[in-house]
Parts: sequence; structure tokens; C-alpha cells
Amino acid sequence: MAFMAAAGLIAATPAALAAPSTDVLIGEVYGGGGNSGATLTSDFIELTNAGGAAVSLAGWSVQYLPASPSASSKWQVTPLTGSVAPGARYLVGESTGSGGTVALPTPDASGSIAMAAGAGTVALVHGTTALTCLTAADCAADASIHDLVGYGSATVRETSPAPAASNTTSVSRTGADTDNNSTDFTAGTPTPTNGKGETAGGSTPAMPAKIHDIQGTTRISPLKGQKVSDVTGVVTAIRSFGSSRGFWFTDPQPDSDPRTSEGLFVFTGSTTPAVAVGDAVTVSGTVSEYYPDSPTDSIYQSTTELTGPQWTIQSSGNPLPAPTVLTPTTVPDALAPQVGGNIESLPLEPAKYSLDFWEAHEGEVVSVSDARVVGPSNSYNELYVTTKPRENPTRRGGTVYTGYDDPNTGVLKVESLLPFAERPFPVVNVGDSLTGVTSGPVEYDSYGGYTLEATALGQERSGGIKHEVTRKQLPDELAVATYNVENLSAVDTQDKFDQLAHGIVDNLRSPDVVTLEEIQDNNGAATTSDTVVAADQTLKRFTDAIAAAGGPRYQWREIDPQDDTDGGEPGGNIRVGFLFNPRRVSFVDHPGGDATTAVSVVKQRGQVHLSVSPGRVDPTNPAWEDSRKPLAGEFVFQGRTVFVIANHFNSKGGDQPTHGRYQPPTRSSEVQRGQQAQVLRGFVDQLLAADRHANVIVAGDLNDYQFSPALQTLTAGGKLTDLIDTLPQSERYSYVYEGNSQVLDHILTAQTPWWGVDYDVVHINAEFATQASDHDPQILRYRPLF
Repeated sequence: MAFMAAAGLIAATPAALAAPSTDVLIGEVYGGGGNSGATLTSDFIELTNAGGAAVSLAGWSVQYLPASPSASSKWQVTPLTGSVAPGARYLVGESTGSGGTVALPTPDASGSIAMAAGAGTVALVHGTTALTCLTAADCAADASIHDLVGYGSATVRETSPAPAASNTTSVSRTGADTDNNSTDFTAGTPTPTNGKGETAGGSTPAMPAKIHDIQGTTRISPLKGQKVSDVTGVVTAIRSFGSSRGFWFTDPQPDSDPRTSEGLFVFTGSTTPAVAVGDAVTVSGTVSEYYPDSPTDSIYQSTTELTGPQWTIQSSGNPLPAPTVLTPTTVPDALAPQVGGNIESLPLEPAKYSLDFWEAHEGEVVSVSDARVVGPSNSYNELYVTTKPRENPTRRGGTVYTGYDDPNTGVLKVESLLPFAERPFPVVNVGDSLTGVTSGPVEYDSYGGYTLEATALGQERSGGIKHEVTRKQLPDELAVATYNVENLSAVDTQDKFDQLAHGIVDNLRSPDVVTLEEIQDNNGAATTSDTVVAADQTLKRFTDAIAAAGGPRYQWREIDPQDDTDGGEPGGNIRVGFLFNPRRVSFVDHPGGDATTAVSVVKQRGQVHLSVSPGRVDPTNPAWEDSRKPLAGEFVFQGRTVFVIANHFNSKGGDQPTHGRYQPPTRSSEVQRGQQAQVLRGFVDQLLAADRHANVIVAGDLNDYQFSPALQTLTAGGKLTDLIDTLPQSERYSYVYEGNSQVLDHILTAQTPWWGVDYDVVHINAEFATQASDHDPQILRYRPLF
């Protein structure tokens, strides 16, 4: 809306609603005051002056209309007095309810309008006579309306309504007026501020600050919870999608302290901010530390940001501050100070620790050139690159995880801020590259840690990796494989069954025995209220698909779990099981195995057998609570007995992340896996005590690394050998997580002569953007001697 200048204060001249206002605007609306769950006791309307001169409000009013007005609905009026200074706010207090605990700061004007919390319309009007318009079109034609906001389901609004508010949230302006309430406003915490800069609860006026003042020299802003103003910088990136929209801006005049970032994120909720890259802006808002879960007990780090923002655009088309260029030596090798607790209060040391380096650049733009992909793109449009090409490379282009004390600090997650129609997210595999420059601001994410939010993405270049094919076992070799088939159930698509089947037939070359992990019941995770636990339909579809792919007609053995007791995807009742080729190997059935019966070792006429086959290993032991139970099976291959134990240990859920605020991270899930390893090792020891020459194979997804305490328990004393340790370091992986090629799946053997063993991890899934499962299978070929 336009105004004509006069001496002193500016006298308002009515203008058409179609022309956006450039001076006094409705800045915030809150109708939940005094309601259940509210903190504030009163409703309020807040005005703001985006212009360069004071504006007199004498003779003006704010008016309210219900969201869905009827023909008899009336606008309610609160007259205004005084003036609003440039850049200042003007608070109108409205109805006070019986709830809430915090009063508004002294209002600049007061009324008694009881506004609805979720939806309604507020108008700033030249005059104190109640409006008569009841539609958006009629109100747009009323020249007395200076500004208007309809929120929630409001019928009367500018273009589209602002988001709905609530008893605990208001709608506040995100920037300049565009006459589109949906883009001009966002929902968030109410921040009533009067003309003196006073806020609710007696807070002090907003403090002028620079970005580096807000970021500070630790992970937590020294201004956390405070209102700041006059924060200046140049917009470097915009997130225009999702529920965490906003923009990043950077101060082009940095301080001399390498610990203080000059970049900051301005959070606008589900509303796209009305700014452009290159805009020089002056921003005010509340300093907040955003945690992905809960700030009181989070295991993650936080992101410093401004909430409830307001801003003005000073100029456009400005050059962007130069990015920090990431080279192979830029990021330190050490991860973080290992203090045995929370590192948030420690002064940053960005030249010494990688997590400190990223925190010191939080919100700033960084760039990397010709980055090699170490984690394939996924359904969430994420991928991982390395800034350190020589850091623990695999032979296929990944980065292998070698130990708790050797973090791969060159790994960096990449997401995209670019419109999909403009630049589809790259579909890349491990070993591919993003040629040219990939750049954007740095943000912390609970999945993957510090993330480059790309405003420029390099071009995909193939690294050429292929799905591996292992060799066929010789006639006198027993081939035993293990494969986590990722929540396979009878309700999955035929394509998934076919992909997994071809992996068995074409890539593993039809092993004699396959231990399977994550076989679900017949209706999968479709419901948690049924009592379905059988998996016969799942396994029939799988074996049929294998036969159709040219493989053998496998038979299976498994034991149905008790309903909802074995963990995994709720309702899925996952379990381990065996496939076997009856033309090559015989399964020795000993009846009596069920969900709660423990298998034991028996000796008959000098021969060692299992009491039940298949049979569960100590299934009622507390070590297996809410977790899969190992399954032991007795096989005969060319007259020799072989005991195979299929496993799926408890997951790593609940562990603190490597990139979190606690260093070193607590790996609480290790405790249960350690207990499971002890139980399993005890059963293996029973077998070997009965026959020290017994052929024993322990296989499956143990959900832990080869250097972990659980694996050390299994291999202690040398009775069991973890075959992953027989491979070169660069080949020790079966899974890729957050850009790290690592080991979760294992095959361990007892009493196996080295000269007769051939072991292979067959890489067909984990490194690829298109996967039949998230795990790679493994296979052992050997000649049992006894």
C-alpha cells in the first residue's frame, strides 16, 4: 500500500488492497490466549513498520472476522492510537482467558476481541467503522483496508490463507508483504512485543547482534533464547520445500575468530520465505537451538537458528561471500574431544577436530570439487561423498570403517536445495563421482551428521562398479551362504522376490545352504493386531522365484516365533531360517523344535546330534528378549555332518551417534549383543566339547563389527574364526551406512583347515542406489573333513 509523505509523521492515504503495503503491516496474530495449554493469558495482534519513517495510527483500527462468516457476521473493532516507529512493533492486546500463566507486555492499544485460535481474519483499517465486506473479493475492493491476514481455513484472506494457528502457536510475518498470506506468514511460537521492545514475561528488548555473536565459540549460542535485531548478511540459499523452510544468510564482514561461524539459518516453518539469493537482509528474531528430537535429553547436536523472524531487504543482486573450499587436508582427522560426556560447552577447536570444524562453519557455504561417492543415493534423496579420497578406500570406491578409533572424517552427506524439475537428484553408486563443484550451506542432521545442502550439484560420472558374481562350488565343496533379505514377506512385490532370487542363482551361484535373516510372516507388517506368525507363504514365493530364475528347488526349515516377541518391524514377526538344495545336501530332521524349546547336544553311538533340528538356541534366555533367536540345523553333505547356526543379533537402535554431542558415544546396544554372543558361544562350545572335530558354521547378521566386543567373545580362544578377518582390509564390508562401508554380516567356522576354505563377500546391494536388500550376501565354500 502507498502513503503520501507529510511533515513529521506520515498521514495514510487509502490504497487498493491489491498493492502490497511497504510500511505498517500486520506482523503477528495469536488467538489462543488463556485457552487450555496456552502459556499466554491473552490474544494479541502485533503490527510492524517495515518502512523508513514513523506512521501515525490515529483514527485507525484493527478488526476481526470469524473464519467462516455468515450473512449476519459482523467485524469486531479495536481503535488504535499513537504511532509506530520505523522497524518497531505495535502491540494490540485483545481478550484475556482463564488459562495461561504469562501476561502480555504492556500493550500499545487494548481491545476485547475474542479471536479463534485456529482460524480467522484480521484487518488493519484506515478508520474505526466496522467493515461490511464478507468475502475475499469484496474486502480486496475496500480501499480502507491497509493490510489483511486470514489464517487457517479463513474465507477472507489475501490470495491464500496463512497456516492454521493453535492455543500454543501464532502466525507471524516472514518478510515483505506480497499480498499472499500463505507465503507471507508462518506458524510458530507467539512472540508478543510492544513499541518499547518489551516481550512477554518481562524480557528485555531485542539485542542488536552480528551472526558471529549469535553462533559464538561453542556449539550452543551465547544468545540462546534471546531476541536479536539488526542481524545483517547476504542470503546464500533458500529451502523452499518441506516443513523446515527458511533461508541461510552470511555476514560478508567476518570477525577474526575461526571458531565463530558467519552463517545462520532463518527458520520460517512451512512457509517459503520471500527472499532471493543475493539479497542483503536485516533480520530480527529469537535465537534457538534446534534438536532433531528433544533438547533435554537429545543424543544429537543442535542447529543454531533464528525463529519467529522478521526481516527487511536492503538491496538485491549482491555478490555471495566466497565458500570454504574443502580439500583432502581441510577437515581434521580427529573426530572430537573424547571427554566422556557432553561436548556442547567446550570451546571449539576447528583446526583439531572435524566435528568442531563443521560446527565452526555451520550455516556457511562450503564447496567440494570432483567428489567421489562413498554412500549411494537413496529414496530420501541423500548421498555421501568423501573429501579425503585416500582415507581407508575400498577397492570399489568406498570408504571402509576399520575401528572405533579410526573415524572417517572425510565422509560428508549431501542433500539438494535445487528444484527437482531443474536438477533431478543424482542417482549414483559407490565409486561414482560428482564432477565439477558441489556447494551449499552446512546443516546438522540426525541422520548422517553435518550435511552439505547443495545449491550446486556436480555432474554424475560412473565409477563402473558391477554386481559381483562368485564362482560355482566344486562338486566336493559345500557352499554355505548368508543373506539378510530385508523384511521379506508374502505381500512384497514380485520384483523384490525376483531380484533376491537372481541374487541367489546368478550372483551366489546357487549355494547348497543359505541362512536367511529378516523373513517375515505371511502378511508382513501390515498389521500388529493379528496373530499371524507363519511364514510358509513367504518362503514358498521365494523358493518359487528361485526356481523360476533357473535355480534349484530349495526346501526350507524355520521355526515360527511367538507373536510380536522377536523385534524387528512391528507386526512382521521376522525370524531366521534355512534354505537348502536337497540334491546336494540333506537336512536331518529331529522333531520337537518350537519357539520356546531349547536345542541341546546329544551323543548317540559315538555320533553327535542335535536334540531337535531345526532348534532354537536357549530361546527363553533374557539375552534374546525382543530379538531373533538363533536357529541350529543339522545337515549331511557327502556323508559328513555339518552343524549350521543361523543368527540375527539385536540391532544398534538406541546407540548414540558417532557425530552426536556425547563423545565418545555410548553404544548401549552392545550390552545385549555381548550377552547373545556369550549364549551362542556357549552352545558352540557344547558342540565342540562333544566332538572336537565337529563341523560348525555360525552365520548371519550379527549387527556388529569384526572388532566389536561381541565378535571378540565369539572368537576368543581361537575355536571360532571370523572369516571376514581373512580378507584384505579394503574388502571387509557387507553394508554401507552413512557413507561408511562396514561389517554387520559374518560367517564364522570351527575346525576348518585353512587350505580348504574359500570365502567371499558378494557385493550386489549395499553399494548401489537400486537394491534388493540393504545387505550384501556372503558365501563359504569348503570340504568338510570328518
